Parts: sequence; structure tokens; C-alpha cells
Amino acid sequence: MKINIFGSTGIIGDKSLKLISKLFPKIVINLLVANNNYNKLIKQCNLYSPKYVCIKNSIYINKIKNNINNKIKIIEYKDLNIFLKTKKSEITILSISGYQALDYFESILKNTKFLGLVNKETIVSIGHLFKNNNFKKNTIFFPLDSEHFSLFDFFSNNKTDLNKVKKIYLTASGGPFLNYNIKQLKKVKFGQAIKHPKWKMGYKNSIDSATLANKCLELIEAHYLFNIPYEKLDILIHPESLIHSIIEYNNGTSIFVYFYNDMDIPIINFLSMANNKKIKMQSKFSLSKNLNLNFSPPDEKLFPIYNIYKKMNKKSVIKKVMFNVINENAVELFIHGKIKFTDISQYVDKYLSLDLKMPLSNVKNVIKFHKIIKRKLDLLK
Repeated sequence: MKINIFGSTGIIGDKSLKLISKLFPKIVINLLVANNNYNKLIKQCNLYSPKYVCIKNSIYINKIKNNINNKIKIIEYKDLNIFLKTKKSEITILSISGYQALDYFESILKNTKFLGLVNKETIVSIGHLFKNNNFKKNTIFFPLDSEHFSLFDFFSNNKTDLNKVKKIYLTASGGPFLNYNIKQLKKVKFGQAIKHPKWKMGYKNSIDSATLANKCLELIEAHYLFNIPYEKLDILIHPESLIHSIIEYNNGTSIFVYFYNDMDIPIINFLSMANNKKIKMQSKFSLSKNLNLNFSPPDEKLFPIYNIYKKMNKKSVIKKVMFNVINENAVELFIHGKIKFTDISQYVDKYLSLDLKMPLSNVKNVIKFHKIIKRKLDLLK
């Protein structure tokens, strides 16, 4: 079996390569795609010998070409869609953050049978198209982020009538500033915001975790992936990050989906399913130990973006896409020191009120709409 990994130099991509090398020798590394990290990509080429390699930033192509085996073919980013349409693979991991993955998402669906998904922004932008049976009829979606993996695993192993479900909670650690006050939040620096207390993630996801934007996006993703009504989806702060979702039934009982906060678990489960190979896994955490679990609703003063999400018209596809793009733009501004951490939610709230319209009946139009929003935001700086 062949695998393509988009975002191979990121945390999920790198971890996936190590697990494949260790546990799944029959999986052939077909394509590695990276954004800018050419040094790490070169190391991965020399270590894992993929058949093909691609880097988005073309200025690094010659550096890669001069430092890898000449048997590895370099695919230019502009030719990625053509490549995916002609060179099929059984497995794909999409672990590039941000909605830019939409540029080749449809080609991935035509290319692969099993898709391990860590890109919530893409699902938020085009999830409304999933109702079209032709859109993803040949591809099995397997969410790899912990909360959606926990729901996927639960629904795969249990027959659940959503009419009997009162609420489904996705848990959030609360990020690095859970015990901060507003005065402290105003002084937060970039280096602090990317230090997640439980998970090792990229810049964008780490900052989204600190603001709680990631969990708001994950609620939208859960709605699209599992057809759960928005009114049955909510967030609970759970600092221990051991319970990843809670299914609360109308009869007063609840099910807690637990696993240790280690991304090896969803990745191994995905590769095992795609490869039809059973892997016995030992938990890194013993349930027999003294276990303290804490849960609380999000503090709307600490996480104002959560309140923005709650007030947003979630029946409007346009507003959800705008929330996605505006938040990503705000995070970029914060990363580059152009706004403060506490300005992120204010920025989202301000520009979400823009009256923008466009029919979003296909991926091409969604991509165009992203560009329209970005241009509008650039003009309003």
C-alpha cells in the first residue's frame, strides 16, 4: 500500500512517518509534501526514501534536488493536482493546517481510499458540500484529531440514536492561559501562546487552542462529519485532556470517551484500519492510579471567541466560512506582531459583521470566496 503525507515535516506528519517505519513496513512512502521546512524534508527523504517529494515554496527546490537521492522525483507544487489525478495511492494523511489545502482537496478525494484528516479548516469551509453523495463517495474519512477520533471510534463501535442524545461535549484543555486574568492576557506574547500544556502542535493550532477558536471550529467539523445538530454540540474545559468527548443521553446517563493524550493512538488506529493490520497498544496511563478529572464550562470573559461563535448564525454557510478565514487572518497578524493576543477575538467579532455574499455550491467558489474575504480584510487594515 502507498501513502501520501501532506504536511510531512509537521508534528503529525513526522510522527506518522516514524510509526509507519516502526509498525507498518508494508506501507510504501509515496509522496511527502511540505510548505517551507526544506531541511527537515531533506532529512525525511534520506531516511524514508519516498518516491516523490513536493515543497510549496519553490525557492527551495534546488536545495532539495542537490541533497536527496536522484531516484526521488520532485513534483512542483503547481503540478500537484495533475500528479494526484494520475498517481493513485491507497492512504493519505492531510495534516497541513489552514484552508489552503482546499487547492488540492478534491484531487485527494479522487486519489485515495483512506483519508486521515487533521485539517479542520478545510472541513469547516466545505462541509456543507458533503451532502452531495458524489463528493466523497469513494473515500473513507478518518479524523485524527483527538476529539473527532474519539467520536468516530465511539460511533463506529456503538449504535447511537441521536434522538436519544441530549448533548455531545468536546473537551478543551483550556490552553496555557486557563488561570490568567484579563490584565495578564493583554500582555501575552507569541512564545507563550504556542506552549500548549498537553499537546505539541503547530503555531496556528496552538494559538487557536489558547483562544478556544480551535474548539469552535471543531464543533462545526463535528456537525459536518457526524451530522450532529449544533444545538446538541458544546464545549467543556477539561485540563487533564484524558476525556476527549462526552455523550450525554436524555435518560440521565453519560459516556466518557477516554484515552491518553498521545497522537500515536489515533494515527495507529487509522493506519491499522487502512492496512487491515491489528496492533496491540499499551496505555501509557494506568486507570488504577489516582485519577482526578475536572470539568467546567468555558469562561466567556477568558474565551470571548466562544461567545462570538455561540451568537453566530450557524445556519449560514457564509458566516461559518468567514469565521474560519477571519480567525486565521487574525492569528497570522498576531504571529507577526501586528496585533495583541486579546485583539484576535475583537478582530473576528468586528469583521464577522461584514455583509459578504457568494454562492458556495462548489469548492472552486469557496476558494474564490476565501480570496474575496482576504482582500476585503487587507483593504480594511
